[in-house]
Amino acid sequence: MRILVIDTATQALSVALLDDGALVGHFHEIVGRGHAEALLPAIAALPHGGKADAIAVDVGPGSFTGVRIGIAAARALALAWNVPLHGYGALNLIAARAGAEHRDGEVVATITGGHGELFWQTFSTDGLHPLTQPASTPIAALAEQLAHAQFYGSGAEALVTARGHGAAISLYPDAADYPLIAGLPPLSPSPIYCRDADARPMADRAPS
Repeated sequence: MRILVIDTATQALSVALLDDGALVGHFHEIVGRGHAEALLPAIAALPHGGKADAIAVDVGPGSFTGVRIGIAAARALALAWNVPLHGYGALNLIAARAGAEHRDGEVVATITGGHGELFWQTFSTDGLHPLTQPASTPIAALAEQLAHAQFYGSGAEALVTARGHGAAISLYPDAADYPLIAGLPPLSPSPIYCRDADARPMADRAPS
């Protein structure tokens, strides 16, 4: 089975085409906020134009805009190709990579959030089994709460700086790592935010 994996939940733009688990096409780049312009060209540049028998998309937590861009593109392609679509967690993918490369105790996967907060979640040593629920916590509070943990992900450096000791292992979700979590239960292709959006549609705002 050929699977297209789409990951835009962080500053990284990452897409991968997998054929029975083997990587046949891949793009991964730190683009910052350029996901909307770069995503579809990156998919089109994959073998077969990225067309697959199923699609997996990162549903967060992470950048509100990035998560929504990835899910919207995945939904549109799944509809156009008439193929199944499911989600996976950004923190799960970071933790799985950390667990595959580092076996130094529990894995705390982190992603840079907004307003001085980080998204985070603790996993087992292999990075595959969540021990806590995903959450969004101020950096200083989290550094104190997890005083002796090893941090991985895009928020790791900020945590180590706040704590004043330890090593940060910076990781971004990479679509090519999807086989590491392919055996986990799939998620609904709906956003996981962990906190309220920074802005709300006009229709959702209370009248003044």
